[in-house]
Amino acid sequence: MAVKDTNGHVSSTSGVSGSNGCAKDLASEGFLPSFKPLYQGPKDKDKNWTWLDKEPEDVAEAAENEETAQHALITRLQKANDSRKKFEIHSIIIQSPWLKEALGEILKNYPGVCCQLKRLVFEAPFEPFVHRWSEFQEFRRRKDIDVMTAEHLELLHDVLKEELKEVIKTLEDYVVHGVTTWEHVWTIFQPGQVIYSDSLHGAPSALRLRSGKYVKLQCGQAYQLTAETIDWTGNHFGRSIERINIFEFLGTTRILGLAAFPMSFHPFKAKAKDILINRGRKFEDLAGCHYKEYKGFAVTWDKDGNEVLTSVSGRIIVDSDTFRRFSPRYEGAPEPECAAKSFNVDNQSDDEYVFGKQQEKKRLHLTEEHQLICCPRVRGYSLKKKQWLLFYLDLIKDIKFNDNAFESLVLPEDQKELILSFAESQAMNRSNFDDVISGKGRGHITLLSGPPGVGKTLTAESVAEHMHAPLYMMSAGDLGINPDQVETKLTNILEMIAKWNAVLLLDECDVFLEERSAHDLERNKLVSIFLRVLEYYEGILFLTTNRVDNIDAAFQSRIHVSMSYPDLNNESRRHIWENFLQLLDRPEDFSGKDVDELAKVQLNGRQIKNVLKSASLLSTRKNEPLTRKYVDMVLAIERRRPGVAPGF
Repeated sequence: MAVKDTNGHVSSTSGVSGSNGCAKDLASEGFLPSFKPLYQGPKDKDKNWTWLDKEPEDVAEAAENEETAQHALITRLQKANDSRKKFEIHSIIIQSPWLKEALGEILKNYPGVCCQLKRLVFEAPFEPFVHRWSEFQEFRRRKDIDVMTAEHLELLHDVLKEELKEVIKTLEDYVVHGVTTWEHVWTIFQPGQVIYSDSLHGAPSALRLRSGKYVKLQCGQAYQLTAETIDWTGNHFGRSIERINIFEFLGTTRILGLAAFPMSFHPFKAKAKDILINRGRKFEDLAGCHYKEYKGFAVTWDKDGNEVLTSVSGRIIVDSDTFRRFSPRYEGAPEPECAAKSFNVDNQSDDEYVFGKQQEKKRLHLTEEHQLICCPRVRGYSLKKKQWLLFYLDLIKDIKFNDNAFESLVLPEDQKELILSFAESQAMNRSNFDDVISGKGRGHITLLSGPPGVGKTLTAESVAEHMHAPLYMMSAGDLGINPDQVETKLTNILEMIAKWNAVLLLDECDVFLEERSAHDLERNKLVSIFLRVLEYYEGILFLTTNRVDNIDAAFQSRIHVSMSYPDLNNESRRHIWENFLQLLDRPEDFSGKDVDELAKVQLNGRQIKNVLKSASLLSTRKNEPLTRKYVDMVLAIERRRPGVAPGF
């Protein structure tokens, strides 16, 4: 049967039976296969729109129709705010296929512009044309373009030139004089270009601009630049988003004085690019896990999460992956969709060298374009400060290892050989010994006992130096005394150390290894935690204690080597004096008799170092070389100290 809608439209349908076999009523709600248009009317007293079933009579015909579709472009005009003209262009609609093809080349890679669209609209203030005006002019002058394209380009040029002449003239004038105004600051920032900032992150940086816009912040009006840098997540390279604010200013200001400016304005652009590309290569080389030296300021965070500088000196671990997992201040990772595979990079690949056991997977290299905009900082860990920090690339250096450190140890040769054999076999993973349970008891634990200052800590330090491996020094203060916190912190530390293939030193281990009793349940928990966790530790562990007799018997069975350090004798003290004098480059100022006499003073190794350090400060203040008299002066002062042992 045929049915009509209320406007007289005809459609057909057939009788339809419901589940009960009866024909449905054609007037049932939602049954007719047709539509009914309603038109927006005036608002009612509650300011809600009303809807009419008939078209209002005062509505004008649509402006765009078959006639307007024939034109190469359409300009939509609005009332001008400028008193010098009646109308100004609100937007331009590009309809010419020849223009679209030409603009596809002129505006190539301009963010947010796709010239293949059927309806291509540009709105005032026409940023793409302002930023690409020179490219537009150059394309117009080409001799190889066809007549239709040239004609349509001239048409668009005439429209834009009239509309943008003041902006273009102002931009050219500003560029010549190296200045800009707040109103026109947007004209010098072209999306997709490389910009330069010497204030972002406290180091000179290059970034690729994504966009810019005027925003209102708590500090006032700003032109906000959204840009990207190349960062390393710990697994892949990606793009990290940065925002730079140029706050409102009066009159004109130097372009080079802005918080950021296009790299093309840099007075030494070629040199700056070379420096940044070389730093980018260093950034790429440090992707992964690396053991390095650092001296200078690094970045930490205050309680509110704001970046603050802290002074760092010593060995560091560069490791973004472990930073991401364990740092309490981990910031967002680079965009995951921008992994290395999405970069336009070459196909060469190498095995990434990483200290220790682990090797990074092969990865693609960055191009110079990406190296130019790499981050100026890397994430890592300071072994001395025991903090997760951000380190400036320019301050990271290779470590100059002291390969004679182990030789200077005052130990019997057989003990030194035994310690080295354990350490080297563990480092090279040559040991085939294992427990009945796989992975259990594969670590090497050495207990060093004896009085203070006889070389226990120095032994662990020397082994790590000999192996060119990090030394992680752990004490009771790093773990606390709460059993639950101790287990979590200890597990995390051992996981970090395993990745870094570091040597672990548990200094003054008595508090955790003391013999269990029936009365102190909390201490028993701590000892049990250490027993369980260390059972599966696969690295090198040095334990030092002054009270070896108090260690729980369960630990004794887990210790591979136990060494007792006796008090120093005259010969060992003489060796220590000679070693420290050698480090000070002053051996010629001390005769053999001087060293023999000093060796008779009842000092341990730490005290000898402190005496020489104090004597060196005295001699420096007097602007004289370090000699025996300054050492005697320090010793005389120390002897007057209460509680000094006889023979000091």
